[in-house]
Amino acid sequence: MAALLLHHLALLLLGTVALLALQSAAQAAPEGGDADQVALRNADFATGLYRKLAGGTDGNVVVSPLALTQALAALAEGAAGQTQELLWGALKLSPLQMADAPDRLPQLLQAVNENVLQASLRYDEVAALFAAPSVEVEAAYKERAKQFFRTEVQSVDFANAMAATTAINDHVRAKTGEKIRDVVSTSLDAKTQLLLISAAFFKGQWTLPFNASFSQEERFYVDKYHIAQVQMMFRSDKFHLAYDAALKVGVLKLPCSGGAAMLVIFPDEDVDVTSVDDEIFTNTYRDWVKKLKRTRLEVQIPRFSLKQSYSLKNTLASLGMPDAFQGNADLSTLSKTAGLKLDEVQMTTAIEVDETGSLPDSASPPDPLSGSLPPRLTINRPFVFLVYHEASLNLLLMGRVVDPTKN
Repeated sequence: MAALLLHHLALLLLGTVALLALQSAAQAAPEGGDADQVALRNADFATGLYRKLAGGTDGNVVVSPLALTQALAALAEGAAGQTQELLWGALKLSPLQMADAPDRLPQLLQAVNENVLQASLRYDEVAALFAAPSVEVEAAYKERAKQFFRTEVQSVDFANAMAATTAINDHVRAKTGEKIRDVVSTSLDAKTQLLLISAAFFKGQWTLPFNASFSQEERFYVDKYHIAQVQMMFRSDKFHLAYDAALKVGVLKLPCSGGAAMLVIFPDEDVDVTSVDDEIFTNTYRDWVKKLKRTRLEVQIPRFSLKQSYSLKNTLASLGMPDAFQGNADLSTLSKTAGLKLDEVQMTTAIEVDETGSLPDSASPPDPLSGSLPPRLTINRPFVFLVYHEASLNLLLMGRVVDPTKN
């Protein structure tokens, strides 16, 4: 039924080329400017990271590429030579470097955060570098890491696993309002010199909120053999929708307060969601945004809450930044300590999706006796989601929901 609905809506979309052109011009950031270039390159890094991590599991996935970019950019600020070149290259930001303007990239990334992190957007981003007591971190580096990348540098004694774990987890808890509580465990390696932490928490405050009184328990088809019972939210309203005929997926936009929005990527019934992961690139994502068309629709989507943690040393090395983790690392701007290298990058991302809105709900309940009901889109199979900043198109979070009942 959902596939037929999406195909029907796809036909409607074909007749609105002029309208879509106007809409995409309004939604997209100006092409060619510094801000747009940063967003494009952030999306290149984001989609590459997501494909790599999603390819390693069949379960739920959630990552915050923007938070990780800020943390890794702070590390690049402390690097020099080939190590710095590889870090900026892996982040896809090398073309924006200027030898005669060393502050250009830091200022551009600083502007991204200032633009995205609005008071009404619940997106808590944490970047922190924890150094062993034997590592003397340069004062000038600490100042620049905090000024440009919101990255704090702290000294912890990794040989005292309990104290180090408490210090790191307490820092992240404070920055995320207790939403992310445990990013490391007492299994920390006592020989660690540098540990980079990236964490982010997102809670969507919908501009079209769902009324909790309409939510009800329904089936979610995890796969051919497993069915989960989930709380399915409901709203009838005008939503933005698109259909990608090449990938056979529907694209639903759920706008949030603070200038953000979530794209829900919902495959046709005969399409495996993991095959969609492999096709998510910058152009794919931007094309989806451009194709969105406003239409009246009944939407059902499950509540879900995800938290995932990843040790990224091997992943980031495979994405082009191996030097930072090796004995030949050049982190001389960060510290003059001989033989210094990065031991690990730990990323934890959490998201909560429920009925909550930024304004009182005004939605009406479905009326089964009405003769003019709009089409209904029920998201009751695994799907992908992207959270992005609408004005700049910077990607904040990416994820996959296979089973909404599991964290």
